[in-house]
Amino acid sequence: MTASHSDSLVVLFGATAGAYGAKLGSDERELILLVWQVVDLPSKKVGTLHKSLVKADNLELSDQCREVTGLTPEGLGKAEPLDRVLQQFIQLVSSDLKVFGRNSYTLCSDGQLLIRQVLHPETSKKNFLLSDCFYSFYDLRKEFHTCYPSSAAVKDQTIKTMAEYLGLGTDEAEEDFGVWQVKTMVAIIFSMLSENCDHIFTNPEIVKYKYETGPCSKSETVDSETVIRARGLPWQSSDQDIARFFKGLNIAKGGVALCLNAQGRRNGEALVRFVSSEQRDLALERHKHHMGSRYIEVYKATGEEFLKIAGGTSNEVAQFLSKENQVIIRMRGLPFTATQEDVLGFLGPECPVTGGKEGLLFVKYPDGRPTGDAFVLFSCEEYAQNALKKHKEILGKRYIELFRSTAAEVQQVLNRYMSTPLIPTLPTPIIPVIPPPYTIATGSIRDCVRLRGLPYTAGIDDILDFMGDATADIKPHGVHMVLNQQGRPSGDAFIQMKSADKAFMVAQKCHKKMMKDRYVEVFQCSGEEMNFVLMGGTLNRSGLSPPPCKLPCLSPPAYAAFQTAAVIPAEAALYQPQALLPTARTPQASAAAPPAVTYYPAQAAQLYMNYTAYYPSPPVSPTTVGYLAAPPGAVAAAAATATHTPLLPQPGALVRMQGLPYNTGMKEILSFFQGYQLHKDSILMLYNFSGQPSGEALVTFPSLDLAKKAVAEKNGQLLGGCCVELLLV
Repeated sequence: MTASHSDSLVVLFGATAGAYGAKLGSDERELILLVWQVVDLPSKKVGTLHKSLVKADNLELSDQCREVTGLTPEGLGKAEPLDRVLQQFIQLVSSDLKVFGRNSYTLCSDGQLLIRQVLHPETSKKNFLLSDCFYSFYDLRKEFHTCYPSSAAVKDQTIKTMAEYLGLGTDEAEEDFGVWQVKTMVAIIFSMLSENCDHIFTNPEIVKYKYETGPCSKSETVDSETVIRARGLPWQSSDQDIARFFKGLNIAKGGVALCLNAQGRRNGEALVRFVSSEQRDLALERHKHHMGSRYIEVYKATGEEFLKIAGGTSNEVAQFLSKENQVIIRMRGLPFTATQEDVLGFLGPECPVTGGKEGLLFVKYPDGRPTGDAFVLFSCEEYAQNALKKHKEILGKRYIELFRSTAAEVQQVLNRYMSTPLIPTLPTPIIPVIPPPYTIATGSIRDCVRLRGLPYTAGIDDILDFMGDATADIKPHGVHMVLNQQGRPSGDAFIQMKSADKAFMVAQKCHKKMMKDRYVEVFQCSGEEMNFVLMGGTLNRSGLSPPPCKLPCLSPPAYAAFQTAAVIPAEAALYQPQALLPTARTPQASAAAPPAVTYYPAQAAQLYMNYTAYYPSPPVSPTTVGYLAAPPGAVAAAAATATHTPLLPQPGALVRMQGLPYNTGMKEILSFFQGYQLHKDSILMLYNFSGQPSGEALVTFPSLDLAKKAVAEKNGQLLGGCCVELLLV
């Protein structure tokens, strides 16, 4: 057992099959050695010194490990596995304590790494529990610095430097590896207990047993030195899974925020807030550690980013999340007519909701319309597991999706829906702009620069900050972000400068300059080279490679003729579809095509933004603008004519179809909605950035009542062997 002030310490030292010293545990290698000795503080006596080898699953040793420890795979192959060694550790420590008549002790290790970065992560991955004694320990380096303030900083301390400071012998060759370290640590402790210092061990380091959920307010102050971004998470990961990945480190209460994309689905990223900068720095050492078979990237993040995801202001949400230590489940796809009684009946008696109706939170638009989402509280893991077994069961005529959720996800979803405007016209912050008659330069003049190696989180504002004073020399609409075939940032961007001299100066000044935690390469290039890449080609040492999709009979400058009519910016996508639908056609309107109008955000960076529709790089959020109104070939053909195809179908009530077979055409959709007064102009097929069918379509019904009727009657029915989901937009 442990205590805040124990009569005995157990001095503990260990080594892994990989890195040693300051990088211990950073490479995920397994523990291969434990050495320990009991120290009785009142009598200043010691117990037997124990050394135990540990048989790792992977017996391959690094060169550094072989050199430092002198161990071999053959010797380790005869050892016991970690779980048995830890059992022996508990038994032997208890026996040694009885000799001194003691029954409580606290571990004492050389720094944090052995406990936090090796033992806790490894036992978590191997699915066995550590004894309570491993959840509190003394960091000898911190205790030493407290006792001797004039000594080196804690981060620079080692067993050897502490011994040298006290004038103790430092000849490691006299003893086996691990034995010398423990004996020296014991000698250091006795020096600290001497009359000159009379040090008392009173405040041990604490390892949290489990992650605590809880709400976060936007008014909170979050230290940026405590936040990281984890990327590459499995989409079904919960906050508890992420807490397990960081096992041994103390995450702040409610400190896991899963990030969602524009469709409200998890995007494989999370922001995690730790209790201190020291814990955050240890978390960064787990960069590219594994969660199952996937490696997870870990980067620094800011408190502002965390609050943007996890912070909330709704009293209703705060009250819902005020019940602590609850398991949160998200329900998605509920019928819009579903009531609290319907949801409780769907879940059944085998998974009772905490507080009954009070444990349900329906997500609604600001005008009170349901979104089809709800969050549910359960008091224990068993009830939550029973609820998850109902994933994709039917309620009414719809199948319901159930997922684990977090307090931060509740805030994020509510913030997103509550921020959706209700008015059918665009407000003043977003202004209609007639696209200017500019084109992308295509000559051989090297008046452009290419940025390569940008952080994937970098935006327009980051690029402008990166360029500093040279921002004034950027042409209007001259910043072009390059996306990959999946619509994600590629790490590249092109910038059009006012002259070749300006481009040369920027390349010289900014090449290999740091942006966030990455250095960015900056090269001077021509408009022709830039245009090839923006159209999907590649620019490398071998020269130019053509785009992967062939757009017939169009030279690069021709794209400017249709670039602003094909993509809706992320900000405009938030508004009700009525605001984006074209007005009804009239004979007068058909005589002359109206000018193409797009919507730009009224922000400082707007001057430099160029929303383009050619594959693959519209510089807008890849998670919010996921579809083109036509495949690239069709867009190109439309560009060759003088008229523009409307982005959305005829005005009316809009329904989104999801889950369509990829070979579905308008004929199949018209047949699916037979009797609902539709025609081919009512249907808009959606395509992804590579020009392939996305499996979705937008359908405009003559009236809202007819659209609601279609959703109620046709949702969940089969089309071409696929279950089609209908959503009233």
